[in-house]
Amino acid sequence: MITHIKGKLVEKNPTYAVIETNGVGYWLNISLNTYTQLPDTEAVMLYTHLLVREDSNTLYGFIDKIEREIFRLLISVSGVGPSIARTMLSSMTTDEIQSAIASGNVGVIQSVKGIGVKTAQRVLVDLKDKIDKTYNIGEVSSTENNTNKNEALSALEVLGFASKQSEKVLDKILLEDKTLSVEVLIKKALKNL
Repeated sequence: MITHIKGKLVEKNPTYAVIETNGVGYWLNISLNTYTQLPDTEAVMLYTHLLVREDSNTLYGFIDKIEREIFRLLISVSGVGPSIARTMLSSMTTDEIQSAIASGNVGVIQSVKGIGVKTAQRVLVDLKDKIDKTYNIGEVSSTENNTNKNEALSALEVLGFASKQSEKVLDKILLEDKTLSVEVLIKKALKNL
């Protein structure tokens, strides 16, 4: 119902933010990730998720669409409520969560406070197929023909890494320096996968 809120940042705290829009102050529960990225300027915008329960309406705020989508995916898993999802988003970056789910890493998911072995396994089973969709949210992809990138991607696939995950890592590396050789690209990608 409420997709985002844009307005004046009135209060900023590691667990919540208050944004005033047209004279109304909205209390948004936020993750530590959002808190650290939220600018101290007056004019801000947060993407939101409204959670309606019979005893409360709770608004959650996110710095970007990817964080909001991961939150929505996490709360769709049985046994993972908004509190645990927010704790996970506070403990890890969205890239780390995506990577852990895509690679099936139970240990990383289980390292979050409040998540046991069974819940971590359920998160992986329920979200493994859905997490690939979050890699493209909010990104403007540059579709330039880069043969070094294609060769590095092919090599990473042969080594057993997921295509979408590898491509995302390579795109990040190429944003910094587009002149890297295939060997350097592969080495840098292996450090980030």
